[in-house]
Amino acid sequence: MIPSPELLLYSAAVFLLAGLVKGVLGLGLPTVVIALLALALPPAQAAALLLVPSFVTNVAQGAVGGHLVHLSRRLWPAALGLVLGTASGGWLAAAAFGPEAGAATRTALGLTLVVYAATALAGRVPAFAPGAERLLGGPAGFLSGVMGASCGVFVFPIAPFLQALGLGRSELSQALGLAFTVATLALAGSLARAEQLGPGDLLWSAAGVLPALAGMALGMRLRDRLQPRVFRLVFLLGLAAVGLHLALA
Repeated sequence: MIPSPELLLYSAAVFLLAGLVKGVLGLGLPTVVIALLALALPPAQAAALLLVPSFVTNVAQGAVGGHLVHLSRRLWPAALGLVLGTASGGWLAAAAFGPEAGAATRTALGLTLVVYAATALAGRVPAFAPGAERLLGGPAGFLSGVMGASCGVFVFPIAPFLQALGLGRSELSQALGLAFTVATLALAGSLARAEQLGPGDLLWSAAGVLPALAGMALGMRLRDRLQPRVFRLVFLLGLAAVGLHLALA
């Protein structure tokens, strides 16, 4: 499909807005992009167009903060779980839910995010000891990979898991970027094996990189001006909004 100038302009505006959301929250780009592009494109093509901007913005997010080596050593079990979960997620979801696997997984993910955000806003955010963190990282990554392979959104339970580690806002943002970079690479590999990525889609997807990066840069500037308590509130409300969209879509 050769996009019209109007469609290119619309997709650029979508990626700009999605980048802004990601810059503030550290997540949310896939949900915004798929929700808005699906108004003008088939959902499968909207998901394909997400791939390059998602990867580039995740790399940029994961590189900023000064904690790359420390977080990489700390989070490798979760990263390994993400790869394994993404590789097997489609098959596992299909075995559990049948032909409606994508819709069922998306609804379950959305409801879970809403419940988590509501619980956290009530002041009951779990905290992990260092030993438990190592044990839970792999399963959290694996389940997130299964969810992502089924419905395109990797946010649960990896985002709540990372928040439970007590990371500062810059560390949390960088950790989310690293996790989502691994998830995007794993998803790209799965799509390539299934021959669901065409060169035309990749080229169009690449055109969304600059507006997504511009939006993310603006969002990160806004995030850095927020007080820690305000950032926590915005982060949790953002998770709840993502969850509501997934549950009701």
